[in-house]
Amino acid sequence: MEDNLVIVESPAKAHTIQNFLGKDYTVKSSFGHIRDLSKTKLSIDIEDGFRPEYEIPSDKKAVVSELKKAAKNASVIWLASDEDREGEAISWHLFETLGLKKENTRRIVFHEITKDAILNAIKNPRDIDMDLVDAQQARRVLDRLVGFELSPILWKKIQPKLSAGRVQSVALRLVVDREKEIIDFTREKFFRVEAVFHPEGLPSGISVKAVLDRKFRTEDEARGFLEKCTGARFTICSIEKKEGTRTPASPFTTSSLQQEAARKLHFSVSQTMSIAQRLYESGFITYMRTDSTNLSSLAINTAKEYIISNFGAEYSRPRQYKTRSKGAQEAHEAIRPTYIANTQISGTPQEKKLYELIWKRTVASQMADARIMKTDMKIDGDKFSELFSTQASEVVFDGFLKLYIEGSDDEQDTDEIMLPELRQGQIMEECGISAISRFTAPPARYSEATLVKKLEELGIGRPSTYAPTISTLTKGRGYIIKGDKEGEKIRVTDLVLRNGVISSTERTETVGAEKGKLLPQEIGMIVTDFLVDKFKTVLDYGFTANVEKEFDQIAAGEMKWNSLITDFYKPFHEKVEETLNNREYSHVSRELGNDPSDGLPLVAKYGQYGPYIQKGEGENRQYASLGPGQLIESITLEEAIRLFSLPRTVGQYEGIDVIATKGRFGPYLKYGDRNISLPKGANPLDIDLARCIDIIGQAASKPQKQIMAEFKDSGIQIIAGNYGPYIKFDGNNYRIPKGTEAESLTEDDCRKIIEENGPTGKTKRKRK
Repeated sequence: MEDNLVIVESPAKAHTIQNFLGKDYTVKSSFGHIRDLSKTKLSIDIEDGFRPEYEIPSDKKAVVSELKKAAKNASVIWLASDEDREGEAISWHLFETLGLKKENTRRIVFHEITKDAILNAIKNPRDIDMDLVDAQQARRVLDRLVGFELSPILWKKIQPKLSAGRVQSVALRLVVDREKEIIDFTREKFFRVEAVFHPEGLPSGISVKAVLDRKFRTEDEARGFLEKCTGARFTICSIEKKEGTRTPASPFTTSSLQQEAARKLHFSVSQTMSIAQRLYESGFITYMRTDSTNLSSLAINTAKEYIISNFGAEYSRPRQYKTRSKGAQEAHEAIRPTYIANTQISGTPQEKKLYELIWKRTVASQMADARIMKTDMKIDGDKFSELFSTQASEVVFDGFLKLYIEGSDDEQDTDEIMLPELRQGQIMEECGISAISRFTAPPARYSEATLVKKLEELGIGRPSTYAPTISTLTKGRGYIIKGDKEGEKIRVTDLVLRNGVISSTERTETVGAEKGKLLPQEIGMIVTDFLVDKFKTVLDYGFTANVEKEFDQIAAGEMKWNSLITDFYKPFHEKVEETLNNREYSHVSRELGNDPSDGLPLVAKYGQYGPYIQKGEGENRQYASLGPGQLIESITLEEAIRLFSLPRTVGQYEGIDVIATKGRFGPYLKYGDRNISLPKGANPLDIDLARCIDIIGQAASKPQKQIMAEFKDSGIQIIAGNYGPYIKFDGNNYRIPKGTEAESLTEDDCRKIIEENGPTGKTKRKRK
């Protein structure tokens, strides 16, 4: 009989721990959860206190069989899943499913995968914490009930294959509400006045930029002010200097790591969590799912030693941060390197970048404050009451800034300005004053980082759920896309005063352009409006946050998990029944006006294949699909008219017309008898000939799939693919059964294969 069996969640973690424990221990992986609710049915006994009915998925049966065999041959079984609610539930499922006995089963936990941490955990085993298990079960059951009962309503009232979720739908609402704020925002034009001065008595080439403390609404007002500046005498009327301090940011929690990795490394939230998981399992960092900013005394002392020996004693300031997150789970540490002395690690370039970010943030948190001298200077003129002002800052002592500067969500230029030595009363020679045309800006759309920040502020979900939530919204359901907003180009006029003469210059100002933001799609807008109307409580930000607090109470043993479900379910289910039984359906349409060229009305609608514009009525009506980022709620008449310019002849290449158009499966080029899909981001309405030629050339270099047979009436094709012939029909591919000669297939044979076999799809490789 083997002495010790240790069970963890992942193979990578198992490999690292096996190296620490040696031959007296066998470490195996459960590959995550070994039991879960069914994917096809509710799996909750509502009459029996909402008891979950778990089952072993087919892809986990071999794992369970292997673990049962190993457990039977072991004298002691150590359950070493992560120390959070999900990890505790995994240990409980293992205990129940493998038929383990309490007398020879030990639950061990650790925050980092180091030899000392593992051996210390083995010296201090505990029982499975059923309060944590119940908190996880409460979340799982509540989420299943909400998703399982709301989704069919969406299928019936809006469109098949949609989904709703307790956290997912609220996160979507945040993005949709922000888009509505932007749609309702009325931008206003204004003029910002900027000046360049040369301080009298200083060498030529030294200049100071300043901004007027007033904005002008009209060009006439701005011109009137510049006229006052003509021949005016400018002097420094005040200089205020004040020394302040900047304190380093706290060590990383899950959400702050997600945000900072997005800002500095341009990682998506799911990418950050995947890389952090690998770093943790390799023993490089502590556990990456945490709400805590605490550091162990060992980590603080090790950081202190490193800082003193590498930067000097004046750079060291040990400190402990208080965790601000509401209802922070379990007493984890912040995310930090397991060994501060390891300034670099082996791994992929992405792993190295994320590790360096975590290392710098941790060490910087234990460094001295930076001291900054801030200067606020004001310049007046003798012909007007307004003041020009400029702010500058000088680093007196860099402290933690020597190592790390926190990123910002503000997209404005944040470079610090340095000023020469100046004095009050000093004359400032005017070297040019500009009245620059600007527009007020609406609230910024959410990026992944700012959405995570908002969810955390509102107490919605948990940091560990943010990555799968955003992934579901963007990739799973298409409610949101992550992309760029081109913005609107507007011709504006700036005024410039130079050498006593006011001149005007025209330029193009781009308004509303944003990069890498979460853009709601029409279906996301429709689903959100419907759910807010029919299920206001579930979509309420406060309700969702309060549920999280109740999960925390369950985890603390202060509430029974089924009482939370009972209080929620009855009124929720009644509303579900009422909504299913009424005859209301969600139809979205918006009249845009008439096309001036022919007088036909244009209406924006939502149909089976997404949002579209209908032009005209009756038999002669025309249709055009909305483009990426276009919404029924905000599309203008001009934009809608432009959609009907497709198909559009871009030009000729080698004597053949190049036509940009759009079909059911997206935009494409028609070049002779070839259809070539346009790459992501290419717009058929404004793509130029040079780009089209490049795309045609790239497509020509790719091997073409040979059409072996084509039945034009039905649209069925037999294609010679890279891995053998297959049938293509209605956008789907169908395998030809083994032993069947593709060359001999008739149209009826193909129809039979299509009817009897489902289309092929991407299949996951099973792990051995």
